[in-house]
Amino acid sequence: MYRRPHMFTSYASEAKILSSTTQRVAMAVGLTVLVLMPFDLPVINQLPFIRFLGDSDWLRPVSTVLVFVIAAIGLNILAGVAGQVSLGHGFFMGVGAYSAAFLGGDATATVYGHGLPIWIWLPGAGVGAALVGMLIAPIAVRLRGLYLAIVTLGLVFIGIHLGNTDWGRRFAGDPGLGRDFPTLDIRLWKEENPLVSVSDDGQWLWFDAATNQKSYLVLLAIMLVMVLLAKNIVRSRTGRALQAIRDRDIAAEVMGIAEFRYKVIAFAISSFFAGVGGALFASLVGKLPASEWDLFLSVEFVAILLIGGLGSITGTIFGTIFVVLGPLLIEQATRWLDRQTESEGIFGILADTVLTEGPGDFGPVSTGTQSPGWPLNVFDWNVALYGVLIIVFLIFEPLGLYGIWLNIKSYFQRWPFSY
Repeated sequence: MYRRPHMFTSYASEAKILSSTTQRVAMAVGLTVLVLMPFDLPVINQLPFIRFLGDSDWLRPVSTVLVFVIAAIGLNILAGVAGQVSLGHGFFMGVGAYSAAFLGGDATATVYGHGLPIWIWLPGAGVGAALVGMLIAPIAVRLRGLYLAIVTLGLVFIGIHLGNTDWGRRFAGDPGLGRDFPTLDIRLWKEENPLVSVSDDGQWLWFDAATNQKSYLVLLAIMLVMVLLAKNIVRSRTGRALQAIRDRDIAAEVMGIAEFRYKVIAFAISSFFAGVGGALFASLVGKLPASEWDLFLSVEFVAILLIGGLGSITGTIFGTIFVVLGPLLIEQATRWLDRQTESEGIFGILADTVLTEGPGDFGPVSTGTQSPGWPLNVFDWNVALYGVLIIVFLIFEPLGLYGIWLNIKSYFQRWPFSY
């Protein structure tokens, strides 16, 4: 039905993750393209909007998208499925990152570390963040709306402060530089030569692959597992209980749903995904100080949900791609437009109109690195874009990019009819 993607005629069809043949074929084709994207293959080179993402300069941002999808799904389960507001997602990502560093990092004279393999430190990062979330949940779930948001907001500043204390430095490292995080190498235990080397270029399985290509494939596999886990949680008994609490908590409790217990479970699940995402993000970057797990990071995930579509895993993926890759695409477009300023034609006129290089120009976008006022540089425009898009989507399309996708899909399903 029009704009009713979750209406089915049987319980069996509703329980399916991919309910139609079209979805299953599209998923198979999409996964094939994602796996082959980093490699220079003829079939991939013929896809103009896909191939450039597999270049070495773009694989790192694309890998960041995979990591942020995992963390954003955790916030989506808490805010979109359970209806609980949180501005402290960056705090739980930091807890996961330093749990991974404690378990899998190398110990030095200044920091803790046990050098355990990834199959221990990655789940341990999620469990560590989930335990902290369960400790905080009994206080947080007694609050609603703005009060709950303020409590979770305070966690971000508490986490940054703890990371800069003498005790916190044993986990977080130097306040200015951070510490080394464990790599994505796959080991059975603590052997010197890993079973599968990800942090070095060279032969991998039956082909040659660079470090960024290996990291991308490992993160893609982990992301797919976490997405599948989230989809099953949402359609499980627990997921249905969380949705009932979101829609009408009093009615859900009258029906026999233990509101307090399920809200604690929602915080634990959300924190687990955030911890895994934070550990992978820290491993991907290599070094991060405690100040990086700040309020802006938490707001970035709120923007992902509101732009992509609150309550939808597909929308969460859309929003993550838009928020992470959008600023880079705008930056690249601005650089390309800057090179057209000396040319004649429509692009030269557009560049002279949009860009400014000094006080004599009147364009809204500055090509300089510093922008204390008007005009704004590219970075400031990207920051402002978050706020503008959140307002626009909340007013005109509450379902975000997922809602736009539903409109497009419904149009072709109804075509050539208008009803």
